[in-house]
Amino acid sequence: MTAGKLIAYLAAAILIFFGVLFIWATFSPQGTLGWLFIGLVSVGIGFGLIYLASRRPAPASEDQATLKIDLPGEIGLEKLQCKNCGGTLTADDIKIVAGAPVVTCPYCGTSYQLNEEPKW
Repeated sequence: MTAGKLIAYLAAAILIFFGVLFIWATFSPQGTLGWLFIGLVSVGIGFGLIYLASRRPAPASEDQATLKIDLPGEIGLEKLQCKNCGGTLTADDIKIVAGAPVVTCPYCGTSYQLNEEPKW
């Protein structure tokens, strides 16, 4: 959750809390009709903030890097399968995390680091 969303949710909670208090105070012996209006507006703005904060997409992270590997010679690609369920994995399922290739299976949700086995 970003700081902006957190602030919006806190402000919404405060507005809704005080709005409900104003609505409740309207029905006291000293209450006026103006308090009802203030309470309804506060509650409406609070729910509006919640709606806007929940619909706003998270900002895109700019910490992403693309790693391109140029392999010499002819390279034959093997079919990559999940170690847990045997599901077929694609290049989209592999991400670089802390400099190591990590695969996440779209079928069973298992994540593990890829280890290159020697070919000899």
